[in-house]
Amino acid sequence: MKGLAAMADDRQSRQRARNRALLAVLLGLVALFYVMALVKMGAF
Repeated sequence: MKGLAAMADDRQSRQRARNRALLAVLLGLVALFYVMALVKMGAF
């Protein structure tokens, strides 16, 4: 059985990984909207 500190470390690392994944998704959406705006304005 894991100790309380080990369980907290696991939870924290999972939370950090989820936050990074969410950040990547949000940055991807921002980049997509930016490119769509440039295309719509006729820059490409």
